[in-house]
Amino acid sequence: MKVAYITAGAAGMYCGTCIHDNTVASVLKKQGHNVSLIPTYTPTRTDEENVSMDRIFYGGINVYLQQKLSLFRHTPWSFDRMLDSPRLLNSLASLSASTEARDLGELTVSMLKAEQGYQRKELAKLVKWLQEENRPDIVYLTNSMLIGMAREMKYALDVPVVCALQGEDIFLRDLIEPYKTEALSLLAERAADADGFVAPCNYYAQFMAEEYLQVPVDNVHIVPLGLNLDGHGESDDRTEPPPLKIGYLARICLEKGLHLLVSAFYTLTKELGADNVELHVAGYLGKKDEPYFEELVNQIHAWGLQESFFQYGEVTRSQKIDFLNRLHVFSVPTVYRESKGLSVLEALANGVPVVQPEHGAFPEMIDATGGGILVAPESSDAVAEGILQLYRDSERRKHLGKIGQENVHQNFSDDIIAQQLMQVFQKYL
Repeated sequence: MKVAYITAGAAGMYCGTCIHDNTVASVLKKQGHNVSLIPTYTPTRTDEENVSMDRIFYGGINVYLQQKLSLFRHTPWSFDRMLDSPRLLNSLASLSASTEARDLGELTVSMLKAEQGYQRKELAKLVKWLQEENRPDIVYLTNSMLIGMAREMKYALDVPVVCALQGEDIFLRDLIEPYKTEALSLLAERAADADGFVAPCNYYAQFMAEEYLQVPVDNVHIVPLGLNLDGHGESDDRTEPPPLKIGYLARICLEKGLHLLVSAFYTLTKELGADNVELHVAGYLGKKDEPYFEELVNQIHAWGLQESFFQYGEVTRSQKIDFLNRLHVFSVPTVYRESKGLSVLEALANGVPVVQPEHGAFPEMIDATGGGILVAPESSDAVAEGILQLYRDSERRKHLGKIGQENVHQNFSDDIIAQQLMQVFQKYL
């Protein structure tokens, strides 16, 4: 099968969605399918071999300039290609923090309007390339914020278009009015253009179908997240606690709940002693979240716990696996209803039991893997109590880590997930 797999770059940061898209596209290629992983906005960044195309469509600089200045809606395509260089596009990482809410709202509405929006030239480029050079059997959009493309693609290519759902509600929720209302209306209108949808869990399928897309939930197929398991679970550098090593691996931001884990860490040091607990944090830190993280670090210093706090920044694939294999417990206590939770699967793949809030995708993930416990959302005390339970019952902690690891390796490999996605595609051919 020939698949045009259209993904979105994340301005130079390691992004769970980019990593997952690259993993699935890579294994589909190995399974014999002709897959083009087509980046939009910026180049993708992944901690594995990057199988995406060198060419960028909907380059972020062109998209922004066409939104702000009418001149750039009529520039020659050859000129636009110069603005699509990876070096220029990756520089957007430093600019994204200063983007105003109004600009984001206007741009979102225009992108959803697609052939009627300010970026219609970018859509024409992509459709022409697909029509003349790629000629796919099916188009897979990996984010519903790209759904505006579907109508023109179906008209020009006469092939099915399937769209993935991967946490877009968080972005839409934070748009300001009047753009939020208009964007939601356009999203529901354009959802009718897609042949089907893919979601990583039942919770998110039902939520998006009913609240945002207004499509029958039967049109949303469940394909869980999957991992390239090479290297995962092959080593174990843990010594028995104390110290109890608690880990966090995710983007460092308010939404992911690091502040809750820091508060839980403090509670545990009061219960067990400062020398008996360590907090290990890894993940991307963007400029707009630097004040948030600085406040947390200052608080840790004020408590006198800086010797028990370790911050690693972004980690490569091998560094990530080494990081996880030193931990006893893992937690990313998101304050929003997470739709994915890739790092939770990665922790389980390395035998680390997890303590997660009882909302979003996590109940299904824990039920499927058996590798952790659920606690009350948005409560640092609940997180601390959950971790304390696993500290006090070492046999349970080891059992949860072992059973979680076995289930992830048996049921959540990239090969299995890619096959499930291909079965969805076959329904529409």
